[in-house]
Amino acid sequence: MAGQESFRSITRSYYRGAAGALLVYDITRRETFNHLTSWLEEARQHANANMTVMLIGNKCDLSHRRAVSTEEGEQFAREHGLIFMEASAKTAQNVEEAFLSTASKIYKKIQDGVIDISNESYGIKIGHLSQASSFGGRDGSASQPGGCCS
Repeated sequence: MAGQESFRSITRSYYRGAAGALLVYDITRRETFNHLTSWLEEARQHANANMTVMLIGNKCDLSHRRAVSTEEGEQFAREHGLIFMEASAKTAQNVEEAFLSTASKIYKKIQDGVIDISNESYGIKIGHLSQASSFGGRDGSASQPGGCCS
């Protein structure tokens, strides 16, 4: 969808202030892989130069219909300085890992001083934890006070 001309002006606004992006192609459709160069160029043109980009070959659950090899995806990522992973949105294989890996790379850039967290143009805004999320798990749901760990 993001590659369609009618959505270009909308997607450009998403790049502004982004610390990270997931660039996704369909391993069963070569044409999506062939568009990666222009999609990446557009992202880099409209985003911060230090934006972390994860390349994801989606639909790895359909490897029997593969049109793009894992090695091709790895090579594209290596040539363009991207993180690479294959995933399946259908089975959730590597979906969480893709987000965590991207976030980890962004965090490392913060620790290394590559990203200045006081400058919101880098896409990072430091907030404060709410009372509920400070007691809760990853989903933000609050655990009951007086439980096993309080």
